[in-house]
Amino acid sequence: MKRQGYIYEKIYDINNIKHAIMKASLGKRNQKRVSTILNDMDYYAYQIQKMLVNKTYTPSKPQIKTIKDTSSNKIRTIYKPNFYPDQIIHWALMLQIEPILSKGMYEYSCGSVPKRGTSQGQRIVKRWLDSDFKNTKYCLKMDVKKFYPSINGEILKRMFRRKIKDNDCLWLIDIIIDGNKGQPIGFYTSQWFANFFLEGLDHMIKEKLGVKYYVRYVDDLVLLGSNKRKLHRARKEIESYLNDIDLTLKDNWQVFRTSKRDIDFLGVRLSRNKVTLRKRNALRIRRRVRKVKRKGFLNEKDASAIISYWGWIKRSNSYHFYHKNVKPIVSMNLARKVVSTNAKIRNVGGREFIAKLKTT
Repeated sequence: MKRQGYIYEKIYDINNIKHAIMKASLGKRNQKRVSTILNDMDYYAYQIQKMLVNKTYTPSKPQIKTIKDTSSNKIRTIYKPNFYPDQIIHWALMLQIEPILSKGMYEYSCGSVPKRGTSQGQRIVKRWLDSDFKNTKYCLKMDVKKFYPSINGEILKRMFRRKIKDNDCLWLIDIIIDGNKGQPIGFYTSQWFANFFLEGLDHMIKEKLGVKYYVRYVDDLVLLGSNKRKLHRARKEIESYLNDIDLTLKDNWQVFRTSKRDIDFLGVRLSRNKVTLRKRNALRIRRRVRKVKRKGFLNEKDASAIISYWGWIKRSNSYHFYHKNVKPIVSMNLARKVVSTNAKIRNVGGREFIAKLKTT
C-alpha cells in the first residue's frame, strides 16, 4: 500500500480552513459562538492557520452529556468539542484525509460514511437474501462491545502510520487521538477514525476467510453463508483479530438459519419474503405520535424523529401502519416543512418554527 504524503500544507491552506468553517457551521449559524466566527471569518481562519503552522494547537476540553439512544435504548456519553478552534480543525483535517481513508474502505462498510447509511445496509442484506438462496442459508450476527470507548489510541496511531507518511499531518492526528480515551462519540473525526480502525478486519473477513456476503454497520457485523460450521470458524477468527487490537466481541453473537428467523438489522427485520418493522420501533413510533397529539403542535425535535421513522416505515413496506397510526396525526409533508423551515431559520437567526396540529 502506497503511503500518502504532502497533506499538511493542504490542511492549513487558508481556503481549506474557510471551507472547514462553513462545513462546521452548518445548522448552527444562529448561535452566537458560531456567528461571531462567521462575521470575521478571515481573522479566525488566519488564527487557526497560525496554530497549525506553528503547531501550537491544543485540543480544548469538550462538553460532555449523556443521552438515551432511542434506537437502542442505551445510555450514551456524547462529547461536544468547542466550535472554535476544535470543530473547525477537525473538519480541516478530514476534508483532506477523507479521500485517503475512503480508498481502502470496504465497499459494504456502512454507517457514518456518505451514501452508506442504514438504508444501504438494509438493501444489501435483502438483495443477498433474494438473489442467492444457497449461500445465504445461515447468518452470523454479532457486534463489538463498547466499540468507540474501547478503541486503543496507540494501535490507531500505528495504523495511520501505515496509511500516511506526512509527519506533520500525523502530529495533528495524534493530538486529536490523545485528547480523549477511545474515540469520543460526537467528534466528526471519530466516525471516520472508528471505521478506519476496523478496515483491517473487513479485509481479513473477505480475503483471508473468504466470506462472500459480509456487511458491517459501524460495530454491527452480519455474515451470510451456506455452512454454519464455516461461520462458527469465522467467528473465532474474528474474535481473535479483535482481541489483537484490544477489542472484545459481545457474547450475544448468534448463528441461525435465515429460513427460520428474520435478520434483525438496522431497525427492521429482514427475510426472503418481506421486510418488517421491528416491534420495539413500531411501539416507539406510536408513542411519539401520541405525544405530539397530546401537545397539539409539532416542533423540530418531534418532526425530525418522525422523518427518521419514515425511513423504517418505507423500507419495511409498513404503509398500512403509517396510514393507521401516523398520518391521521402528523403527515410527512408537515414534518418536512417544520424541519426545512427551522433549517433556514438557523442560518439567518430567529425563533423556532412550530406547526399547530389540525383539530378533528
